[in-house]
Amino acid sequence: AMEGVPPAASPAGLSAYVAVSQLLGLMLLATTGAWLGRYRGGVAWHSPLQFNVHPLCMVLGMVFLQGDALLVYRVFRNEAKRSVKALHALLHGLALAIALVGIVAVFESHRTKGIPDMYSLHSWCGMAAFVLYLLQWLLGCGFFLFPGASFSLRARYKPQHVFSGIALFTLSITACLLGITEMLLFNIRDSYSRFVPEGVLANTLGVLLVAFGLVVGYVLTQDDWKRPPLPEELALSMDFKTLTEGESPGGGS
Repeated sequence: AMEGVPPAASPAGLSAYVAVSQLLGLMLLATTGAWLGRYRGGVAWHSPLQFNVHPLCMVLGMVFLQGDALLVYRVFRNEAKRSVKALHALLHGLALAIALVGIVAVFESHRTKGIPDMYSLHSWCGMAAFVLYLLQWLLGCGFFLFPGASFSLRARYKPQHVFSGIALFTLSITACLLGITEMLLFNIRDSYSRFVPEGVLANTLGVLLVAFGLVVGYVLTQDDWKRPPLPEELALSMDFKTLTEGESPGGGS
């Protein structure tokens, strides 16, 4: 970076892409709500509508909030790293909690209606995404949020953490697409091929899911949009490295 350039400015294009991602995210939630409300009777817990809690929670938690949690390092480029890290962990934790409600809803709904569990490709991919996401969150908290992990261990784990984050986000969207298809084939198998409004709306939701994933993925993979380390962080990480690795014998106040 050049000396005279103030660090506060976001790179050209970043804000626009983030804004588009949020617009797509809100459209995702609105479309999910419209589908469940207009064609599937709405959402309720202790009722035959309990199943509908599942798609709503999965889209909100495993897609929208997970995507936003991935974006915080790009959006809050000039805030203290520790605060951004805490927000990143908090959003992922909230996504997990909401997804858990969605998983409980589908299992309880199946039990009430006598439907077997975990036989479909959707359920396999979805459960894998949730379990691995929980594991990723626990490992992330252990390595990066709580003190104790050495600098070299963090440095070695970070590329795996970043890759796993993008992979799990992709798997979550894939599971949602499989779930939408499954719901349509269960509910409107006979009329789906005639382009009925419910089928078109649900297909639109699928396209929005893909679009949200692509925009978030694009923001995450632009090297010049990555969060630059603040000067004090660089100094701190060198001190931390010295402390944990014992690379220099002393010094520092």
